[in-house]
Amino acid sequence: MDLFDNKKNSGFTILSGKTDVHGGFGQGVLDLNAVSSVIIDGEEAYIDMGALHAKSVVEKGIKWTTNKEEVPNGKPYWLIWVTVDRNEAGPYYAGATACYMEIDREARRGYKILADHVNRMDYSMKRRIMLSELDETSKKALKKLLIDNNETMWQNSSDELKEALA
Repeated sequence: MDLFDNKKNSGFTILSGKTDVHGGFGQGVLDLNAVSSVIIDGEEAYIDMGALHAKSVVEKGIKWTTNKEEVPNGKPYWLIWVTVDRNEAGPYYAGATACYMEIDREARRGYKILADHVNRMDYSMKRRIMLSELDETSKKALKKLLIDNNETMWQNSSDELKEALA
């Protein structure tokens, strides 16, 4: 699979074709070209790139709070930041971190800790695997999505990721 020609159009952002970084305008800006966002809704996991800007399908139109009690009928969701990279074997899932949120679509209210979501995105970009908080159903859904998206990338991924989703 050519990383720069994602004909499958799976929704995963693989790698940009950008090969140079300059020190001028925009220096210090995060490059999110290798980060994709996955939403886990019960037994289903799907890619939703809108989550990069807190505008995934489940997040749109929601007023957020950091107080869980304000969302008593919230449905649990997981946002997974997945970072991809390339090594000598080829492309692989390099980082994966989980962020929790609860959303009450009817009341248009949601609970999440934005700072945690931002920090976990950063950890994923730093090639960390942080998925221990996921329940078995969520782990199974994420593993299925990653394998179905690209089995070769899954095979090239670290044992740490595979064990985290075992």
